[in-house]
Amino acid sequence: MDKDFYVYMLASKMGGTIYIGVTSDLIGRTYIHRESLVPGFTNKYGVHRLVWFEQHGSAESAIRREKQMKKWNRAWKIELIEKANPAWVDLYPALFT
Repeated sequence: MDKDFYVYMLASKMGGTIYIGVTSDLIGRTYIHRESLVPGFTNKYGVHRLVWFEQHGSAESAIRREKQMKKWNRAWKIELIEKANPAWVDLYPALFT
């Protein structure tokens, strides 16, 4: 059975610090960031709001996209977020509906 993978962006606030990651467990990984369970960038800068994500059918595809996006300038990342989520609403609660 194939597993889905996700590329996601977290933000500290609207227009704030952005983090890009990849995971096969979007709910679990976002929870770890939100609850500051692991020391690191997102914990240090308070980057806990899930503002964008994209589903992929393979790990290779998701990792390729993540690496591509990490090379982008900040304006491109903001544009991608605001196309789908103009108010930078935290999408985490919606993952449970």
